[in-house]
Amino acid sequence: MFNVCLDSVRKGPMKKVLKKILNTIDVPDDLDSVISIDHKSEVAPEQVGLTDKGVNDIWQSAVNLYKTGTQPAIELCVRRKGEIVLNRSIGHVRGNGPLDTPYTPKVIATPDTPICLFSASKAVTALLMHMLAEDGSISLLDPVSYYCPEFSSAGKKNITIHQILSHRGGIPGIPQDTPIDVLWNNDEIWRLLCETKPTASDGGHLAYHAITGGYVLERVLQKVTGKTIQEYLDEKIRQPMGMKYFTYGVKEEDLSILAENYMTGPKLRFPVSYIVKRALGGDAETIGQVINDPRFQEAVIPAGNLASTAEEIGRFFEMMRNGGEWNGKRICDPLTIKRSVQEYGSLQIDRTMMIPMRYSAGMMLGGDPVGIWGPMSGKAYGHIGLINKMCWVDDARDISVSLLNTGISFVGPHIPSLVKFVNSVAKNCPRES
Repeated sequence: MFNVCLDSVRKGPMKKVLKKILNTIDVPDDLDSVISIDHKSEVAPEQVGLTDKGVNDIWQSAVNLYKTGTQPAIELCVRRKGEIVLNRSIGHVRGNGPLDTPYTPKVIATPDTPICLFSASKAVTALLMHMLAEDGSISLLDPVSYYCPEFSSAGKKNITIHQILSHRGGIPGIPQDTPIDVLWNNDEIWRLLCETKPTASDGGHLAYHAITGGYVLERVLQKVTGKTIQEYLDEKIRQPMGMKYFTYGVKEEDLSILAENYMTGPKLRFPVSYIVKRALGGDAETIGQVINDPRFQEAVIPAGNLASTAEEIGRFFEMMRNGGEWNGKRICDPLTIKRSVQEYGSLQIDRTMMIPMRYSAGMMLGGDPVGIWGPMSGKAYGHIGLINKMCWVDDARDISVSLLNTGISFVGPHIPSLVKFVNSVAKNCPRES
């Protein structure tokens, strides 16, 4: 009954008022007109032990997320036992944001549209560091200062690479009042991080490193390889796995292809506004300006701006699910994968996000009886990106899932739909081990 009433409000005279309050998009009446399906890649659900109804339920849960009006575009790729059962998109790459007019040119999203992963980039950067450890270039238990002596100042001499990866490095945020354009000046932000006094240096404080950790890891990688992190990613993962995009940022000529992001949802109030500013270094309005700034989109920000399609980041996680192998190519050792997803510390409150979390050295872990990746997800791992993007593997269900979207909404009507999406995946992909 409530849903019927809400739909009638959205279609009635209160539609404009509700849209303004919730800061949402105009959801087309004809949803089929904004859905794109990669039929060539999708296999029949029965081939991988699923049902048509189950796969349709998962897709419908993604459509329901779109219908909340908080996501101008959504891409979804689901693999089961290595085969793609869903590779689809819904919505617009640009032209249907909350503030766009009916005269703004609209571009339909497709499964081949690159989208910024934001913090889901951390999973890729983390595996690169584990691959460095695999070939003996570094030890994750070494202090960062062993490779980069300048990092030792202000009490950071003993902070290890592993602590940075697992969000226990004591530098969860960039210094207050740092100009936002420092984000794409890697040398300047490195200088600031070297001068920063840590909140703790013993690894005992769990506090999500939203941006900072990526710059530290990048600097270590450059020091030991003599290559940029972009070059190392290209050599170790992007080229061997045949990725079309999958780079930190994009080239200038690809800016028009990259999906635009939109701030959606109600205006933030305390305490959410405080948590967001503390974690990301700016308020929601500032973040909205930064994420579509060409300087951000072209920069190399290892913790926050890898550009990928849902299928490509799903391909990356499928490689991890398969023990480091992709299409007969050995990307990394199976033991490297195991080390990258091994729990570090028990479930505890993350002092940045103020919610209970389980981490490995680079991944967000699921849990039993319930976790971030749904019910009975103790063997699942992955990463979220700026709240709404969700990419993960569940070894017990033989699945890899990537849900990318372009609405940056910290609170709002989409949250129940996100939970229902994750639960739908868990429900319709039975555990096998």
